[in-house]
Amino acid sequence: MSVSDPQLDPRGVRFAAALTTVVLAIVLLTGSGWLLAAQAVVFALAAFAGPRFAPYPLLFRTFVAPRLSPPTEREDAAPVRFSQLVGFVFALVGTIGYLTGLAALGVVATAFALVAAFLNAAFGFCLGCEMYALIHRFRTDRTTQGASA
Repeated sequence: MSVSDPQLDPRGVRFAAALTTVVLAIVLLTGSGWLLAAQAVVFALAAFAGPRFAPYPLLFRTFVAPRLSPPTEREDAAPVRFSQLVGFVFALVGTIGYLTGLAALGVVATAFALVAAFLNAAFGFCLGCEMYALIHRFRTDRTTQGASA
C-alpha cells in the first residue's frame, strides 16, 4: 500500500460503502456469485491500485463531489485501502462459495462484508479502518518493546 495516496474525502468513502451495500444486498437476494465476483474486482482495484482507480470513488468524484461543497476534513487512504483488502478477501471467499456450490459459505462471507459496508455507509464506522489502527498500534508497541529490551 502506497504512502503516496492522496487524502480522501470521507463522503466519497461513505458513498462507495453505500454502493457496496446495495451490491452485496443484491448478491444475498439473488445468490449471484458472478455479481459478487464483480464486487471483488472493485475491492481489489481499491485495495491494490488505490482509490483513484476504483469505480465507486470515480463515480463520486465525477458525479457527486462537483455538486457538494469542498470537504471540511480529509482522511488517510491507508486504512481505507486496508478495509478494501479485507472486503476483497470476504468477497473472494464468498465468490468461491457461490460458484462451487457451497452457498452457505457464500452467504456468510457476503453477509459479513455487507455488515461492514453498511456500518460505514450508514454511520461512518469503518471496521477495516479500526482493524488497521489496532494492527498498527500493536506493531508499534511490539517495535517499541523490542527496542527497549
